[in-house]
Amino acid sequence: MRKWVLGLALASVGASIAMGSGASAMSADAPTGQGTEQGKLTLKRVFGSPDLSGSQPRGLRLSPDGTLLTSLRPRADERERLDLWARDTRTGEERMLVDSKKVGSGAELSEAEKMQRERARIGGSKGIVAYDWAPDGKSILVPLDGDLYLAGLDGQVRRLTNTPGGELNPIVSPKGGFVSFVRDQNLWAMPLGGGEARPLTKDGGGTVHFGEAEFVAQEEMHRFTGYWWSPDERYIAVERFDDAPVKVAVRAAIGAAGTKVYEQRYPAAGTPNALVDLYVMKADGSGRVKVDLGTNPDIYLARVDWTPDGSAMLVQRESRDQKTLDMLRVDPRTGKSTVLFTERSGDRSWLNLSDAYRPMKDGSLIWRSERDGYGHLYRFANGQWTQLTKGPWVVTNLVGVNEAKGRLYFTGLKDDVLEQHLYAVDIAQPNVITRLTERGYTNSATMDSSASRFIVSRSSPTQPTQVYLADTAGQRLSWINENAIRAGHPYAPYLASHRETKFGTIKADDGTTLYWEMITPKLEPGKRYPVFFQHYGGPGTGQQVTRGWQGALPQYLVDQGWIFFQIDNRGSYNRGKAFEDAIYHAMGTVEVADQLAGASYLKTLPFVDPARIATYGWSYGGYMSIKMLEKTPGVYAAAVSGAPVTDWQLYDTHYTERYLGDPRTDSQSYATSQAITDAAKIRDPLMLIHGMADDNVFLDNATAFAAEMQKTDTPFEMMLYPGQTHRVGGPGVSEHLWHTILNFLDRTVKDKPTK
Repeated sequence: MRKWVLGLALASVGASIAMGSGASAMSADAPTGQGTEQGKLTLKRVFGSPDLSGSQPRGLRLSPDGTLLTSLRPRADERERLDLWARDTRTGEERMLVDSKKVGSGAELSEAEKMQRERARIGGSKGIVAYDWAPDGKSILVPLDGDLYLAGLDGQVRRLTNTPGGELNPIVSPKGGFVSFVRDQNLWAMPLGGGEARPLTKDGGGTVHFGEAEFVAQEEMHRFTGYWWSPDERYIAVERFDDAPVKVAVRAAIGAAGTKVYEQRYPAAGTPNALVDLYVMKADGSGRVKVDLGTNPDIYLARVDWTPDGSAMLVQRESRDQKTLDMLRVDPRTGKSTVLFTERSGDRSWLNLSDAYRPMKDGSLIWRSERDGYGHLYRFANGQWTQLTKGPWVVTNLVGVNEAKGRLYFTGLKDDVLEQHLYAVDIAQPNVITRLTERGYTNSATMDSSASRFIVSRSSPTQPTQVYLADTAGQRLSWINENAIRAGHPYAPYLASHRETKFGTIKADDGTTLYWEMITPKLEPGKRYPVFFQHYGGPGTGQQVTRGWQGALPQYLVDQGWIFFQIDNRGSYNRGKAFEDAIYHAMGTVEVADQLAGASYLKTLPFVDPARIATYGWSYGGYMSIKMLEKTPGVYAAAVSGAPVTDWQLYDTHYTERYLGDPRTDSQSYATSQAITDAAKIRDPLMLIHGMADDNVFLDNATAFAAEMQKTDTPFEMMLYPGQTHRVGGPGVSEHLWHTILNFLDRTVKDKPTK
């Protein structure tokens, strides 16, 4: 359950969360539908185009020779449609390389691609959502509307495929010899220079897939592909998975114009996973060899990489209980594997997968581990470990490696738990760390393969995301997107009413420090205000409370007279394993207690009306909304629960068993964590919301909970969205969602007479 909260809707009001619109007090929307009144935010404008946070490029990449910076850019009149653009890094000249409306066929995506996009949290995006540079820098592979195109730098575009089923996971091979992709559950390749595509595997079909990642790999392991070329293109490692053992869940995707019924293979907690094998074959598909993944078939294929010289594969094998991870070294000629090292969790803990690692040309490995209680970088060489960073803070990502200089670049929270920064450390000088980004912002970064330049993205509570090109010392070379809020910026008319975000801490019941953030209206002496208390609360995701841009939606809520508040509870990420492990076999306990600590703090403030605190959450946050009403009745005036998991045995294996164990052996943790059993204990107003085509948190979760509420004559309100998935949003729908939420909260909280 990677994050589906409104954090991103709040930050960029857009991409990968459930979104919607305002309240009964929102009748000031401009007649034109764009909210043009100077300085007054409306929901129509919050969710309109262009994005109030400024047009943000996505997928930024430098060309192989560094002369072009390519990106996906939303259209000014259609914020969810992306086109491919290029900027000359020498002159700053910009041009559109591929217009998605002119080049695309407009064909409907296959169900497989739709599901992949849902897993990648880009289900609402249209047009070009990915691309891949050819190694020679002369062309770019562009997937669009289910088919593949090759774009030249001169603006010419050549169509490569034209098939009804579409192509998945397309890439250009490392040396530029081939375009490879998955079609009809088999892996295919075609010469980049021209020629027919040919299948490299032929026995995919039915429940058998080659070259794809299985459901839980995409949804929970952040692995979206199932094949990996060797650097020299001699071999391809290919995953084969068979869904035959996986339980068939009959899912009705209820839409406005009808209902489609899908028999989706969904591995619910405690049930069999897909059978996964790994093969190595030559570039033409011949010489297939099976990789030795061990004698236990009930494992997870977590990560697959090649050593830089292509002589071996590095395969991460994770145990079903996620307490053991073996790094295997595999001989591609024979498939034989040996264990390089093993990571093990504590007794009441689990292992978090990471992409912060790098095989080195000298045979060593840079590796992120939480073995000392915090995520830090280590070097593994000749069987020995050297810790390169340490302290009570976490490394969040490995951005780049300059092997010649022995220097690593990474992001982390060393200086401030609320600000992610870019840092450098030398392998020869462990723990001598240099910060490369400016305080006051939260940052992320990517780097070119030669580790010569950064693309840095940063934001603050008063500055929407800016993107710039920097040298290896962190010095800004040029703005890619300065995005300053000045005349002409979409947010400029609303800047005068923008309210400050304040931060603070309180203590949990065990003394742990918890961080909160708050935005208030301009406070009038003696007046008490209602609170819109947002929460997520789940493990395995990033923080909600950071010194980053929260966007227009919280400001809109504040304009309507709400105080906006959120707090990061124990169990969430980026605070170390002890902080996270508090949730082990205990979902719905410490998170509820920490949110209660936040509510109790709010009630001590002289400007807060203690009787008018509304709480809201989506996905895990929706689950939390229900648990908070069940376990702390009377604390919250009302709650909104979006797309909640109400019975964890209905959710998938990799996420759920990580925290609650296997229900076949750990039944008690499932019994105490589920939300349905105590539904009748709810005494406070509740609004339940769910997308009727949700293939992540099935609608069964909402209907089972609703049935229990009805059976026990427990009042609640409900809104269902036909055709919407785990992300409820899009033109019109976003506004309707938020009108629904805020109309409900106006009636039950905001306009509730004060005593």
